[in-house]
Amino acid sequence: MADIRPCKVCNFTRQKSYGLVVPSLTELKIKGSEFLGHPSDQVTVVLEDDGTIVEDQSYFLCLPPNTKFMLLHEEESWSPVRKMDGGTAWMARESVILDNDAVDALGLVAPWWGLAQQLKQDLASIILMSEDDLQTLVDAPCPELASALGFREKKAVDLQETLQRVLDRREEERQSKELLQLYLKAADKEDKQQEVPSQPSQGGAAEVDMPDGMEVDSASGFMSRTLMVLKGKTSPETRLSTEELQMVASRGVEAMQQVLGWDSSRTADLLQACKAELATRLQLVQAVQSVRSSTQLDSSRQAGGKNAEGNQTSD
Repeated sequence: MADIRPCKVCNFTRQKSYGLVVPSLTELKIKGSEFLGHPSDQVTVVLEDDGTIVEDQSYFLCLPPNTKFMLLHEEESWSPVRKMDGGTAWMARESVILDNDAVDALGLVAPWWGLAQQLKQDLASIILMSEDDLQTLVDAPCPELASALGFREKKAVDLQETLQRVLDRREEERQSKELLQLYLKAADKEDKQQEVPSQPSQGGAAEVDMPDGMEVDSASGFMSRTLMVLKGKTSPETRLSTEELQMVASRGVEAMQQVLGWDSSRTADLLQACKAELATRLQLVQAVQSVRSSTQLDSSRQAGGKNAEGNQTSD
C-alpha cells in the first residue's frame, strides 16, 4: 500500500486553499480538482511557492509532508505572492494578492491595481481615496479593471462613471470654496478702501500672491503645482484656482507653448478653456457682489425709513 501523504492545494489566486491526504500525484489532481471545481484532466500541478511543475510521481513522493501545491486550469498561470499594505486598519484583515496579469513589462504593479483591490474588499473605501487615486481608477483600462474587480465590463464602466461623478462633486465643492474666499477677500478689500484712502502702487505691475510652501519654476514663473495640473490633468481649467487662471490667461499662445512644450493648436485650446472658466467664475463673483450691494441698499432704505418715522413721532 502506498504511503498516504498530507498536502495542501490552492487555486491560482490563492483565495481557495484545502488540505488533502493522498497517496499519489494522480489522486492529488482528482481530489484537488473536486474541491476547486476543475476537471481533473485539465489541470497542471505546480509548487505554490516557486511555480515548479510537478509531473513525476517519484518527484511527488520526494517532497516533504504538507507541501502546498497550486492547481492551474487551462490558461491560468502561476505568479508570485505580492502583498500591498493599504495603510488602513481594515486592510489588515488579509493580504492583497496581485495577479500576474497586472504586472507590466518592467515587472511593476500597475498603479491602479492596489486601489482596485481596496474597492474589491470594501467599496466604501472610495470616501478615503484622494482625488489622484480616484483619477487613477477612472483612467484605468476598463477591461483590466473589470477583471481585477471580478466585475463584468459594463459594471466596471458604471463604477468609473460613479468615480468621475465623485471627482466632479469634489471639484465643485473646491471651486465653491475658492469663490467664497475670493468674495470675502474682495469684500474685505472694499471695506478697507472705504476706511483708508488708497495709495498709489509702488511696483508698477501687480504682484500675484503665491501660496506658502509652493515652489515656483524660475523659467516660467508658474508654481510647480500649476504646471503639474496643466500638463497632467483632464480639464485642467476646472482644477486651477482663480489666481492661477488669471496667470495662464494673461500669457499668450507662444509663451504658453514654451512653458508646456505643446503645439500651437493644443495650447490655444487650453488658453481658450482657461479664459472661459475665468469668465464664468468672475460672473459668479459679480453676481454675489450684486446681491450683497442690493442687500446693503435695502438695509439702508429700511434704516432711513425708520429714522423718518422717528422724526415724525418726535414732531
